[in-house]
Amino acid sequence: MEKKKVVQQAKVKTVHVAGKRKTAVARATVRQGTGIVRINSKLLDLYEPEIARLRLQEPLMLAGQKAKEVNVDVTTSGGGWSAQAEAARLAIARALVKYTGAKELKEIFLDYDRHLLVADVRRKEACKPNDSKARAKRQKSYR
Repeated sequence: MEKKKVVQQAKVKTVHVAGKRKTAVARATVRQGTGIVRINSKLLDLYEPEIARLRLQEPLMLAGQKAKEVNVDVTTSGGGWSAQAEAARLAIARALVKYTGAKELKEIFLDYDRHLLVADVRRKEACKPNDSKARAKRQKSYR
């Protein structure tokens, strides 16, 4: 008789969340870990420009100890560096709330800045036909 080995894999909780800003899309994955945050496979401490790095650190600082218990991997595409940072910030905050399930954390984020959890849906207005701009047409003089 052969003995069967029973291998139990520990269930690792993983959360996938997306965030959008203008044409930028960010997908965040949160799993149990030691507080490592990567944006496009680059550590957050090495992310440039500095203003984008500071914006990305906001949800992590507000989460406090809960952010140090998870690893966050974010992939961004589309848009410019600023829109990518805003989309990643949104995705990180949503993922932390979903992973922890803490209503207190959600309230902290909403009190600090509503755009941590709610997407900014504004888009660039389309150009009008036969004109090079969306608005502000040249004024006509009839005299």
